Amino acid sequence: MTDIPTLTTERLILRPYRRSDFARYAAFCADPERTRFMGGPRDAEEAWAWFTNDYASWGLHGFGTLAIERAGMMIGFAGLVHPPHFPEPECGWGLFEGAEGYGYATEAAAAILAHTFATTALASVVSYVDPENTRSARVAERLGGVIDRTARSPWPEDDDRVYRYARPQEAAA
Repeated sequence: MTDIPTLTTERLILRPYRRSDFARYAAFCADPERTRFMGGPRDAEEAWAWFTNDYASWGLHGFGTLAIERAGMMIGFAGLVHPPHFPEPECGWGLFEGAEGYGYATEAAAAILAHTFATTALASVVSYVDPENTRSARVAERLGGVIDRTARSPWPEDDDRVYRYARPQEAAA
């Protein structure tokens, strides 16, 4: 099993999921407004499958998703995932109610990208963003993501924008 890292930023701790995080995670997954761009809402069984997949990805791929913690409480998640139906690894994030608007998603995803490029040989990663999800589009742009019109989405019937993040030159392997 790959060791799951704990990353720290100026305001956040990104850490492995804990069993005690699941209730908040499941509430997020059940919220139609929070998950409307993620194929939700999801019931507790589906939420558990996602939660455990995010955790198991560390052992399968050497990367995965981490809980975003602030002031001792999980406020969301950010990570890199690559399920079988995704053409390439995706950097994604989600914030729980009350955590939006403070720059936490950008801060957490920037830490995920830095860790990814420091610890993997990936030349680039992407984020799949629904065109109506203007908040996530702004996060992707703040992270330096550029729309890649040649990249495929996991959902060809959707018109997701694929934002690409290239390996920084100083992190080149």
